[in-house]
Amino acid sequence: MNWSFQLYSARNFQPWTGVVKMLGQLGYSQVEGFGGVYDDPKAFRAELDKNGLAMPTGHFSIDALENDFDGVRKIADALGITLMICPYLMPDQRPSDAAGWRGFGERLAKVGETAKKAGYGFAWHNHDFEFKALADGSAPQDHILSAAPDIGWEMDVAWVIRGGADPLPWIEKHGKRIVAVHVKDIAKPGEGLDEDGWSDVGHGTVDWAGLFKALRAKSAAQYFIMEQDNPNDIERYARRSIAAAKSWQE
Repeated sequence: MNWSFQLYSARNFQPWTGVVKMLGQLGYSQVEGFGGVYDDPKAFRAELDKNGLAMPTGHFSIDALENDFDGVRKIADALGITLMICPYLMPDQRPSDAAGWRGFGERLAKVGETAKKAGYGFAWHNHDFEFKALADGSAPQDHILSAAPDIGWEMDVAWVIRGGADPLPWIEKHGKRIVAVHVKDIAKPGEGLDEDGWSDVGHGTVDWAGLFKALRAKSAAQYFIMEQDNPNDIERYARRSIAAAKSWQE
């Protein structure tokens, strides 16, 4: 397994040179990019190369993807990104009904067509809001995926759970669409209070050993990416998480 690491997790633990060196030493072979590491792509690529790391996936805002695709492509090429991922929709931009979410899915579909023509993969990354039922009882995620049938899904399993959904039926239904997975864990009650309720992977409440087997058997996921939105100790988080993940392969 080429375990990856979403660099957003380490945004508060600068400099990046130290973060990248640490990840290489801990046994990660890939990282996932986000806006905070795109200022000087060539220099960042040099640091990755020096530490034996690749960046096959990267997050880009819907605004950049729709309005500056050439700029996104230049960043991707400099860093080696082949799978572009749209990671979020700001609260004030989120639709309130099924038609609105289908419309957003259509926007993603257009980005996906542009990316495909240019030789890249494209996927949507979920949070919790896509699983909170609309007035008609439907879930925004279903509307997004149905309106954009050719794009992939980067499944953030812990956010699915926080949205009130069971990830297993979603894996069963959309496994062929799942091209990447965010490996994230939810803290046990009373723990992780200063980490937004998250935990080191394998030390929380998510059944990752079972979910990993299901994802390997029933999804098309090529990338498994550790992420913690607000860790208080990045070295501890990265070290304990990859150790737990490697135990699932035994």
